[in-house]
Amino acid sequence: MLRSAEVFRYMRHAKDYGLVAEKITADLDAVVKRSRGVARQLNQGVSHLMKKNGIAVYMGEGKLTGKGRLSVTAPDGKTSELTAKNIIIATGARARDLPFPKADGKRVWTYRHAMNPPEMPNKLLVIGSGAIGIEFASFYNDMGAEVTVVEMLDRIVPVEDADVSTFLEKALVKQGMKILTGAGVQKLDIGATGVTVAIKARDGKLVSDEYSHVIVAIGIVPNTETVGLEALGVKTERGHIVTDGACRTNVEGIWAIGDATAPPWLAHKASHEGVIAAETIAGQHPHAMDPRNIPGCTYCHPQIASVGLTETNAREAGHEVRIGTFPFIGNGKAIALGEPEGFVKTVFDAQTGELLGAHMVGPEVTEMIHGFTIGRTLETTEAELMETVFPHPTISETMHESVLAAFGRAVHI
Repeated sequence: MLRSAEVFRYMRHAKDYGLVAEKITADLDAVVKRSRGVARQLNQGVSHLMKKNGIAVYMGEGKLTGKGRLSVTAPDGKTSELTAKNIIIATGARARDLPFPKADGKRVWTYRHAMNPPEMPNKLLVIGSGAIGIEFASFYNDMGAEVTVVEMLDRIVPVEDADVSTFLEKALVKQGMKILTGAGVQKLDIGATGVTVAIKARDGKLVSDEYSHVIVAIGIVPNTETVGLEALGVKTERGHIVTDGACRTNVEGIWAIGDATAPPWLAHKASHEGVIAAETIAGQHPHAMDPRNIPGCTYCHPQIASVGLTETNAREAGHEVRIGTFPFIGNGKAIALGEPEGFVKTVFDAQTGELLGAHMVGPEVTEMIHGFTIGRTLETTEAELMETVFPHPTISETMHESVLAAFGRAVHI
């Protein structure tokens, strides 16, 4: 869906590239159909791999019934009793609902409804500005909806570096989006033709407005309450299963990965945890995953990506820091792409030269953050990063320039 929105955006700005494209329209049904087709292809690929590796799949609801025992109830009501020395819980999570009228799939949506919408919203309210909320806000804004984002905290994408949040908010507002921070939804009334929402603004005033649709993106709830954890004494915190660095729980033979466990709740983190758990069960000794070395990516426009500590986190942890920032306007490839807005920011320990964190906003930064992730994983020094040759012309040169800037050696600013 985001790819379709990106192409639609380029087509609307064809003149910027010396091209002519007239009467450009979007077909939301076709966009969703393509999106579901891609998802189906990926799902079939995973199913093929399961079959290829001789993995038996039982479709249904599973529940732990004892140590090493699992009951699976199929959609037709039939039950299968399974036994295993080791059981990995990977039940994921679902969207968190508001305390008042819950998502009905018609006017009020969760992310699942937003991925397969019954109709195109003309005036959309997105509650929550984390990755999910901002991605859907960006998509529907690009597709032509009038979009408002409301966030209780004082800035959007609050887990990101403050400079990234500030830049992204300005970029989204420039695109026509309305951003309300330090604000909260107080009441929500679903009607036949829209949703009336009362919002308490930053100044304390209560403002009501009507929207055609609302997306609730206020976090997730782990799917752990019906798995049978309590009977076995598996430890949880706020519903999320507590694990160690090898994905073990406190109960022998029970393991857990993904959104059912601690944050960050990201697909690539879950996948890597699966490998760690499987290798540990097989008697190997994989390295535990450092949460600070898990990159985060948000596929809005412009994209944002980060790994490690923010500048604020680094200072609060007691580090004396060096900060390097390089703007995309100084990068030839970004200018040629027609997307010179954004920057790369790096945070170093001033005493040791350790790369503490990296934060990006701009075109294709989600394809670049792994470079800094590798650097942190290998404990690369600032000198090694500065002495690395980056290809030209590429957007990745901004990474190099940011590192150089942190030590007063930037070339193009």
